Amino acid sequence: MSGVQQITVSAEDDDLRLDRWFRKHFPGVKHGQLEKLLRKGQIRVDGGRIKASHKLAAGQIIRIPPLPEGADEALAKKGPPVLSNRDARFIRDLVIYEDDALLILNKPFGLAVQGGSKTNRHIDGMLDAFGKGEARPRLTHRLDRDTGGVLVLGKTRKAAKALGEFFQRHKVEKTYWALLAGVPHPRQGRIDLPIVKKAGPEGEKMNKSEAGKKALTDFQVVEEAGSVSFVALRPLTGRTHQLRVHCAAIGAPIVGDGKYGGAASHIEGISPKMHLFCQSMTFPHPLTRRSFSVKAELSAHMLATWKFFNFPRKPVIEWPEANLG
Repeated sequence: MSGVQQITVSAEDDDLRLDRWFRKHFPGVKHGQLEKLLRKGQIRVDGGRIKASHKLAAGQIIRIPPLPEGADEALAKKGPPVLSNRDARFIRDLVIYEDDALLILNKPFGLAVQGGSKTNRHIDGMLDAFGKGEARPRLTHRLDRDTGGVLVLGKTRKAAKALGEFFQRHKVEKTYWALLAGVPHPRQGRIDLPIVKKAGPEGEKMNKSEAGKKALTDFQVVEEAGSVSFVALRPLTGRTHQLRVHCAAIGAPIVGDGKYGGAASHIEGISPKMHLFCQSMTFPHPLTRRSFSVKAELSAHMLATWKFFNFPRKPVIEWPEANLG
């Protein structure tokens, strides 16, 4: 029997039903066993009793009682990842801010935040470099593998829970920088296009659809250079691939985003990699609740592109009041 565990819900598992979360993380626990533990109040979320259908939110704490041996057998067979000294140094070098509650990284392009099928090297797998057990930082949101920039982690359970709630309640203002293949007209405004996930010949893909979930993005052209433009983007909702779908929908796909922009997203002489970067975030600090802002410096291929076009790296970007309508 394993002991009592307190597990923080990751950004990847946000909005996942509790029973499905158990099937994912503790495949050896049968549904009948789960229901019995829930009835007895041995499994709790943020200290409260819940049902198997309860939808989890990133940052919530799940109390797991002692479970029968083999409950996580399918996961245990894989064995815990071994953190190399090289990766430990690598992730420590990504830190752009740290205090008692926050650990903020400048995530590199091409590196996944969490593991998955055929993904063995990722941010989550390197977090032991900052401590283990309660000292291990907790993910509170995620960025796509091919997107770089600000990634915020909580250093304590309380901080992670607060940050998860800020993201859920749209209290985090995010500004992304993107290179678009084309120049949006008008040069600033709001994209209001619902998004839905659909299956196609190339697998699952997000699409604009009136039957989808509400998705809002503010944009403004900072500078243009011929057939491309430096555009600042502010997502007011957090749908999967929202910025990529919205930019393609207005006829100016993100450079390097072949999935949504097709051939139009590839510009001769410019890196074929995705040109999307989370440049800044502003949110209430989990300890003081005062407004806190952090910025990340451009890196890798986007830095090279910005230098090539002589785009400003410290532009003044002012957003109108965020109104979700």
